[in-house]
Amino acid sequence: MDIVRAIGSTPDDPYSLIYLTLISAIGNAERQIHLTNAYFVPDPQLLKALIDAAGRGVDVTMILPGHSDSEVVFHAGRSHYSALLKGGVRIYERRGALLHSKTALIDGVWSCVGSTNLDWRSFLDNDEVNAVILGRDFAQQMKAMIARDLEGSERITLESWEQRALMLRIKEWGARLLQRLL
Repeated sequence: MDIVRAIGSTPDDPYSLIYLTLISAIGNAERQIHLTNAYFVPDPQLLKALIDAAGRGVDVTMILPGHSDSEVVFHAGRSHYSALLKGGVRIYERRGALLHSKTALIDGVWSCVGSTNLDWRSFLDNDEVNAVILGRDFAQQMKAMIARDLEGSERITLESWEQRALMLRIKEWGARLLQRLL
């Protein structure tokens, strides 16, 4: 039997319970972290948590959009790829569809689905709600969904990433300057 808990946050909260729950889950992961997210502009603590998890041997896989309806957010998120890839995080970009999922699956038992993006705005400025589900039954369904998304995605390797065009690097640099506003 799965256990479900709804977690919400508003800008009036002194801190984001959703953010703290996610950081805690990533920090306690032992085997696998699978994140799928539409808008990825990580703060330093989230970035460090993901890289630290990969460093301790956790399989950290992220599925992010291959294109977005927000070009600035898209490039701000991509500006962090080098650090993530060098830290051992596997990154895939979803092709052929506008990715709008916001999910997490950790160690095949902890799942999260909701409205929260992995960006400053979601954690601090928006009204958000996520469901955290503890249980293997729901996690199996999440695993199947992730597998379908991976089939429609292209893996980004450090080697290919370092070969990207100068114009993309400039867009990433500029978008990163604005990331706290996104």
